[in-house]
Amino acid sequence: MIYTVTFNPSLDYYVQVNNIKSGIVNRTASERLAVGGKGINVSLALKELGEETLALGFVAGFTGKYIREKVSELGLDYAFIEVGGQSRINVKIKSSTETDINGRGAQVSAADVSKLVRKLKQRLQSGDWLIISGSVPSTLDSMTYANLLKKLKSIQGVNVVLDACGKLLTEALKYRPFLIKPNIYEMCEIFGLNAVPDIEGIFSCARKLQDMGARNVIVSMGSSGAAMVTETAQSLYVRAARGQLVNSVGAGDSMIAGFVHEYIRSGNYFSALNFATAAGSACAFTKNLATREQIEYIESLML
Repeated sequence: MIYTVTFNPSLDYYVQVNNIKSGIVNRTASERLAVGGKGINVSLALKELGEETLALGFVAGFTGKYIREKVSELGLDYAFIEVGGQSRINVKIKSSTETDINGRGAQVSAADVSKLVRKLKQRLQSGDWLIISGSVPSTLDSMTYANLLKKLKSIQGVNVVLDACGKLLTEALKYRPFLIKPNIYEMCEIFGLNAVPDIEGIFSCARKLQDMGARNVIVSMGSSGAAMVTETAQSLYVRAARGQLVNSVGAGDSMIAGFVHEYIRSGNYFSALNFATAAGSACAFTKNLATREQIEYIESLML
């Protein structure tokens, strides 16, 4: 079974504004509302690939009610925990450039996190996958994921995938997640780099993340592809397919879904990285999360 955890789900409000100008009233050319949150995106992408998932996390208020309703409409199984406050609304502005304005999120307490731990302990078994993705609400701190994994460490054989940034990620590495996926800019931030290194420098930084505890590390690089170092001492690189960027939201989540799906099927790191990169690219080339057919088409262009 694959479980995804989203501490900070959202409603994502996408607006197209032609030639946006600051300081005046702008009119939208188009707009749409979608359920968001990185773990939910991973679950949706995995469902499209035929995998069974259970989405967990925290929701609150009228926005949380809409998130539950929308997730049900999309056919996802979920076990969200109701908390105080309001689930956040994120505004995604598409004009000559992309601009995101992300909300703070619900009021998740330590007691709420304990409820999540109990739910996971009731369900997790050896061989399961636990995918923890995204930010945490402002009521929680950078030790949140580390503390969660500490409380779950007694459950042996769970494949933990962690997609976060900064200390939220690095503090949790000592619990040896199976996979982490920082993007190139998040990796540079972790190591205080002012410029993106070459591929050997990327491999070197990824190995340092292994030294800190990660078993396998993917560094996503957008249109430049993806690099990976594995616990079997492989250094892998895959070029991304060329295409027109339509929407970058969800591309990293699709990468994780693609990797987990293909790795479960083949047990091959390179095959999984290749499919993951195709999934991320396919998502970036469409308004919504990509279909399986779109992913397989993009993968065919990469062979």
